[in-house]
Amino acid sequence: MAESAAHIEIPDRYRHAVIPHIMVDDAAAAIDFYQRGFGAREDFRIDAPGGGILHAEITIGRSVLMLGDASVDEAEAGSFTAPTSLSGGTSVTLHVFVADVDSLAERAEAAGAEILQPPTDMFHGDRTVILRDPSGHMWVFLTHLEDVSEEELRRRLAAAG
Repeated sequence: MAESAAHIEIPDRYRHAVIPHIMVDDAAAAIDFYQRGFGAREDFRIDAPGGGILHAEITIGRSVLMLGDASVDEAEAGSFTAPTSLSGGTSVTLHVFVADVDSLAERAEAAGAEILQPPTDMFHGDRTVILRDPSGHMWVFLTHLEDVSEEELRRRLAAAG
């Protein structure tokens, strides 16, 4: 990773985003993993009356993530489901910009994440790792290396095949 990359800001269009709300089979265990693997901070949680977590919020870097147990009655009434009920698949991939994708990948793997693509400098100007967390959610963590114009992006994509 280039030394000057740490001084490049996250592009404005990615600074304010939709806040994902994911469902998992064991929200307490997921929060523990996110703290150990991604350096997340738990902001708050609301326990469900019958057990489990109805709603929690964590922060990873500057990104907020909402989560809860898919088995909680209120979640079941809304037809929420965890990736584990989808035969190992998921319909969402979560993208988060971080200062150092390499150290995050090492930390996440040590905490139990499956690295699907190791940290790689990509044609779009970001160093990227793709991983699956123990709850089955797919994540793309990126460190912004350079701003790439649309014209240059198209040229690089064509050159990559």
